Amino acid sequence: MGKPRMIDLSVALVNNPPGSFIQSAITYHTHEEGARVRGKMFGLPEDFFPENRFAAEEEVNLSTHAGTHLDAPYHWGPLCEGKPAKTADEIPLEWCFSDGVVLDFTHKKAGDLITAEDVRQAVAKIGYKIKPLDIVLIRTDVSRAYGQPGYESKHPGMGRESTSWLIDQGVKVMGIDAWGWDRPMGVLMQEIKKSGDKSIFWAGHFLGKEKEYCHLENLANLEKLPKPFGFKVAVFPVKIHRASSGWVRAVAILDD
Repeated sequence: MGKPRMIDLSVALVNNPPGSFIQSAITYHTHEEGARVRGKMFGLPEDFFPENRFAAEEEVNLSTHAGTHLDAPYHWGPLCEGKPAKTADEIPLEWCFSDGVVLDFTHKKAGDLITAEDVRQAVAKIGYKIKPLDIVLIRTDVSRAYGQPGYESKHPGMGRESTSWLIDQGVKVMGIDAWGWDRPMGVLMQEIKKSGDKSIFWAGHFLGKEKEYCHLENLANLEKLPKPFGFKVAVFPVKIHRASSGWVRAVAILDD
């Protein structure tokens, strides 16, 4: 067996990326600041440190839903299947490291709904049978527009029936390489105004009140995976107490 190859499936957290409703603020403190500030803390002069430099560090103020993240069942409501919904720190670790499967929906346009039949056809096309605890990744290639104006409205999205079908196969974690799991907010609101049907809104998300699952948003580089299955995926969320989501360094692991 050769050395495993790893493919980064995450976007970088940056200051206030265009195309996202969710903003972030990262303050970078230099090595020179480290010598000055920490020197005062420890009662040491700046020249105590080699080259008047000490530890660089960053202060981060951002939503747990910024960048690549894993939404916990608690995100869409306090109850799931009639029980207290799991928060990010309660998600079972075995859900977050498993066999990966990529389903290709790059032919879908912005605002298109990915239906249950679309998902079944995508699975059949690759000759695979989804099994419990597979991590299913929805590929749209919209991640290439991450950080660009309009990113949040460029993707197709999942709905209630397509999400439900995956859950019924035993899938607990699924994800998309786009801003959101459901279709863009603007598309949903237009349809609701025309039809008056509020059940359209966040139908994929809100299914999680009835059926337990988690989903990843803002994945990236799914086009770099050389095959649609036959690899592992690791998506462990940062352990934030009682959080609705956790930042993830999503990684695909291949035995080449």
